[in-house]
Amino acid sequence: MTATSLESRPRTPYVSRVPSDPPTVPRVDPVVYGTAADGPLTAEQLEGYETRGFHEFGQLVGPDEVVALEQAVGRLVEDPALDDDERVIREKGSGEVRSVFEVHTLDPAFAALAADPRIVDTVRQILGSDVYIHQSRVNLKPGFKGKDFYWHSDFETWHTEDGMPRMRALSVSVSLTENFPWNGSLMVMPGSHKQFVGCLGETPESHYRESLRSQEYGVPSHEALTRLVAEGGIHMITGGPGSAVMFDCNEMHGSNGNITPFARRNVFLVYNSVENALVEPFAAPGRRPEFIAARTFTPVG
Repeated sequence: MTATSLESRPRTPYVSRVPSDPPTVPRVDPVVYGTAADGPLTAEQLEGYETRGFHEFGQLVGPDEVVALEQAVGRLVEDPALDDDERVIREKGSGEVRSVFEVHTLDPAFAALAADPRIVDTVRQILGSDVYIHQSRVNLKPGFKGKDFYWHSDFETWHTEDGMPRMRALSVSVSLTENFPWNGSLMVMPGSHKQFVGCLGETPESHYRESLRSQEYGVPSHEALTRLVAEGGIHMITGGPGSAVMFDCNEMHGSNGNITPFARRNVFLVYNSVENALVEPFAAPGRRPEFIAARTFTPVG
């Protein structure tokens, strides 16, 4: 991306994918748009989400529902029609399935979960509007072979590569297996959502083909990560099948590889406000595919 094209980028307070000295800037968008009167979370829970950038539900989905979702994962992974489908992401080397995207369109069990009032009512409360599914996926970390997901802010990618204008989105992760401290469970940096960390490097053409397997661009510097940990620490999200966590789009998060015998499977549902619909990418040569970044903004639920 040339200097001229850098100057012609859409104006944004959140600048990233630059050739040198990427900035870290304070967040200028609200974290919580609703109040305790607007949904299930109490004022104290909303304050916790505002401060830490995440909310743990505990047991959200019942055992029978978990079984149905696990069966749906099995159907997708074993479906020969999806063997060469771009929505199925495989690990480098082993060829094991790493992620399956757009699961809410591929199986009715995930469609029902994505529209479940237990989730959607809370999402609407926090984002203060109707919402749509920006992205859905299942992340699989098989025993012994599951690779890591390096530290990143989702919003940095969704802003630069998808054209998400502002920080008015969040993710919900529902555990389908036991998430132990040792099998690659999700880690978050509490409070990191209050700062936008710009990243070094020009976004390559069709970057998604590699980034979904191993991200090299949109990666924060060691210095930025060290500072965020010094300020807020690291919190590990553990829990049994059916437990869930909701976290802000700009929360710094990642997960280690899984060298244990215990597989880890989580469903991720990304909700964006209908008032925050995607525009053109802020720092990428072109749009990513619809299965990664939906441009159908129909409200869910």
